[in-house]
Amino acid sequence: MATAMISYGSLALLVDGEWLGADGRETQDVLNPATNRSIGAVPLAGPDDVQRAAEAAGRAFAGWRTTPPERRAEILHRAAALMRERREEIAPLVTLEQGKPMKESRNEVDFSARVTDFSAGEAERLYGTVVPTGPLGERTLVIPEPYGPVAAFSPWNYPGIVPARKIAAALAAGCTIVIKCAEETPASGVEIVRAFHDAGVPAGVVNLLFGVPADISTALIRSPLIRKVSFTGSIPVGRHIATLAAQEVKPVMLELGGHAPVIVFDDADLDKVFPGAVSSKFGNSGQSCGSPSRFFVQAGIYDEFVERFAELAGRIRVGDGLEPGVTMGPLANERRRAAIAELAGDAVGVGATLVLGGSPIQSDGFFWSPTVLANVPDDARIMSEEPFGPIAATAPFSTLDEVVARANRLPYGLGAYVFTSSIETATVVPRALEVGMVGVNRFSLGGASTYFGGVKESGYGSEGGPEAVRGYTTPKLIIQG
Repeated sequence: MATAMISYGSLALLVDGEWLGADGRETQDVLNPATNRSIGAVPLAGPDDVQRAAEAAGRAFAGWRTTPPERRAEILHRAAALMRERREEIAPLVTLEQGKPMKESRNEVDFSARVTDFSAGEAERLYGTVVPTGPLGERTLVIPEPYGPVAAFSPWNYPGIVPARKIAAALAAGCTIVIKCAEETPASGVEIVRAFHDAGVPAGVVNLLFGVPADISTALIRSPLIRKVSFTGSIPVGRHIATLAAQEVKPVMLELGGHAPVIVFDDADLDKVFPGAVSSKFGNSGQSCGSPSRFFVQAGIYDEFVERFAELAGRIRVGDGLEPGVTMGPLANERRRAAIAELAGDAVGVGATLVLGGSPIQSDGFFWSPTVLANVPDDARIMSEEPFGPIAATAPFSTLDEVVARANRLPYGLGAYVFTSSIETATVVPRALEVGMVGVNRFSLGGASTYFGGVKESGYGSEGGPEAVRGYTTPKLIIQG
């Protein structure tokens, strides 16, 4: 699929049901990471746009919270249907501005629809509790109430899924939302929001902004109209968002970075570990918070693992995600290439062996070769810093207690993966790992209907499952005499 054949379309903000273009607003170029060329210009919201969006969400909340759950569900189901109908229009936009191969972009649109459908169902399952206490004739109830208008912030690496998750869960709970999507990948956010808008969401219930991140986040979080904050992104920015929200005494959902350990015991069936290890590690060019990044392999099978892993990774076809047969696209920007180069160089400098890759691919775009490192010491930076790119660090281990301690030594606590044929090991190790999610004998951290979140510095709250919708509600006690 040639870039010239794709209509990138016009980019706009959505405020109080009105699409607002570039007229009278500053703009920012959007680059195709496969070519480093501009493909459009996204309008940046000014202070008046931000204020108007918050006011619109505040006004719309009174009507949306009292909209019957079955009606909210109906609208969300319709939005999901529109995402599916428009998949072949949306997926090329995801690839064009984010870089991932078309197969991954189509899967992203499909998952966005699934999570929207799931949240629609949860809108009708927000049950309260009748507490059997007090004398006859008295009723004690605990019911979930929507927090109110939400300020949400989504990143560039999954520009369809993350906005869909936040919008669908908030709306299912009865909240309204102002979402700021990533300026690097605006068309994806526009099309996801457009699906909700076209499905019949009332004006002001969903508002979309782009702009200077620090300015918009500060203005929205400090607005007395905003009652809840949701952020997905890096740990440093997450800390800043949490600090702003704490100053305003507002609850926050944070889904931050990860550094997922993969623990492969010597009784694991390596035929089942491969090729999932490669597709999971190098999918989205490794730019995923749940991406496996530290591969701890028991010493007895370590050499075989590294050899097979590198051989399979070497088959990856890197290129423009719009081209047929490409299985890994570019990194998002030049900063990511520089970061990967530093991590690879540091690892080799402290004793690691470069088995595969380790260099940029010469091109106008931001391409990096799939990279595998062996015998990486724990004091290498890549064993402590989230790589967020197509580089896999591997190291041998001897005992269960040793590898659990090494896996748990970091402040990250999002996901982990364990491979073993022992029922005892498969039971004990996931419980011992300090993470929010564990895949056992599979590279999966759930789906549209499951919890998605971390512990420690990887954040708190859930982006998936019933917990995501419940996270936009607060319990209210009612005692009737």
